[in-house]
Amino acid sequence: MARDVVYVFARAPRLGAVKRRLAREVGDRAALRFYLATLRRLVRGLARDRRFRTVLAVTPDGGHIAGLPGVARVGQGQGDLGQRMARVLNLTRRGRAALIGSDIPAATAADLRTCFRALGRADACFGPAADGGFWLVGFGPRRAGRPFGRVRWSSTHTLADTLANFAGRRVALLRTLQDVDTARDLRQGPPAEAPGRFVLR
Repeated sequence: MARDVVYVFARAPRLGAVKRRLAREVGDRAALRFYLATLRRLVRGLARDRRFRTVLAVTPDGGHIAGLPGVARVGQGQGDLGQRMARVLNLTRRGRAALIGSDIPAATAADLRTCFRALGRADACFGPAADGGFWLVGFGPRRAGRPFGRVRWSSTHTLADTLANFAGRRVALLRTLQDVDTARDLRQGPPAEAPGRFVLR
């Protein structure tokens, strides 16, 4: 069986180009420091787990992220968020692949192990975000034709719109986590809930 692959969706860390909503409240430099620290901690933690392969999916293509030597990289390509996500996940068509955001402080390698375990029974797996979006998506070999079609991105409807594209397929949901978009999100910190469970729906 092909090795499972985790793609970490990331933007090249440039001042004023990352975490813009957060930057409006805490400043560009503080937002950039948070983004880099969170991204590096996540990628290093994932890369230590040899049960899956970790790959950085970077935008813009060719963008540089320092401090992560030895981690494979691919470009996200052009298009909207859904088109770029689908393109990256389709790099692993025959096996199981997961894509995770880079701004989820509480996410760990255990969440990815849970995702791949869920994909042993489900066609897709999502990590719901507290704001109505999702922080992780994973696919098995049997995939929806347009998994991210007609999705209202960056809204309270994002996950619900995406799940509508999976009607008739078995979907697993992981724990709900908080992505960090505002200073309030940052102050709340990660939840105490431990990873390791999923719910089939």
